[in-house]
Amino acid sequence: MKLPARPIGRRPRLERYWRSELGAGETVVWSAMVPCAVLYRAATAMRAGFWRLPLLRRTAQGVRVISVGNLTVGGNAKTPFTLYLARKLLEQGASTAIVSRGYGGSLGSGAAALVSDGRTVHLSAEQAGDEAVMMARGFDGPVAIARRRIEAIDLLRRLGPLDIVVLDDGFQHLRLTRDLNLLLVSAERGFGNGWVLPAGPMREGIGAARRADAVVMLAPRPALTPALSASHHAQLGKIALLRGAIEPRVLVYPETGRWREAAAQSLGGRRILAVSGLADPRSFYSMLRELEADLVGVLEYPDHYQYTASDWQRIWRAAATADLVVTTEKDLIKLERFPFPRNSIAALRLEISMGADEERLLLMALGIDRLPTARAAAAKGGALSGA
Repeated sequence: MKLPARPIGRRPRLERYWRSELGAGETVVWSAMVPCAVLYRAATAMRAGFWRLPLLRRTAQGVRVISVGNLTVGGNAKTPFTLYLARKLLEQGASTAIVSRGYGGSLGSGAAALVSDGRTVHLSAEQAGDEAVMMARGFDGPVAIARRRIEAIDLLRRLGPLDIVVLDDGFQHLRLTRDLNLLLVSAERGFGNGWVLPAGPMREGIGAARRADAVVMLAPRPALTPALSASHHAQLGKIALLRGAIEPRVLVYPETGRWREAAAQSLGGRRILAVSGLADPRSFYSMLRELEADLVGVLEYPDHYQYTASDWQRIWRAAATADLVVTTEKDLIKLERFPFPRNSIAALRLEISMGADEERLLLMALGIDRLPTARAAAAKGGALSGA
């Protein structure tokens, strides 16, 4: 099957109007969106002001809260970075948990629920959302979901000692105070044309970046020049800027209730059908091509899509000329329940890497050395090494 000239799926058509340079006809359509964008920006600014009122803010007593989020719609590697950060904190001896909204799951708009206790995943993607279950699969600490994140933190504290909570996609969750606000920015897309929805990709005006304690610029290639205009860069001011790389390192195959890992380089020369439910799958395709996979077809679905039996049948028919169906981890969580033959479907796992200096600065910003559990773990490790 040849790669379609146009994507199959329902990606937002608005994206074609979010470029900096538009043709005459596109400019007319974009101009019609501007009044809505002005109203949207005013509404988000009012919302931010509302949640700054001291009486409305909530604080998690005795727990450091680290928020990971972004200002634009679409993939910014929030979930891989949240996992990276939480794992690093565990490595440093800090008792760490992840809290998510549980977007797309049936429990995501309700009370707090425990997705994983660090050993067993208790909820399905249909209940907790694909990203929450994906994190639970890849993290050795507890994961909880709640619309009010403070309730999830209260639930986690009842499980045992807790030093740090990492909020996944928490930049716009203004009700909960946090000790560190990390803003992720795609080095490929930057802030787009700088306009808020629907005239641009921004969830809030760029001035909201001032809430961040540090900006983390993530790129699929470390040497990629960030796509930030001079004005956008200037508006970030003196906020600390860190850099990281997004790398496809591992393929995971579903196998009797668990996932088996293989090297991502094993895709080289194989005929691949790419299946994804992403806001913007372009970087997914680029990574497959950089791994020298022969991309013979694509099937695109909406972000956080819940696959059905008819979708499985369509995917399997489309894979007739492919050696392997490759998808994302959050899609595999929902596709693995269908009867794909063994070794016929796999997910490309994306991992974050940072240079030693960048990682050191990040850990310093997190204040890991000031945590009692981390100090105790470090002291214990030193005693063992000296013994």
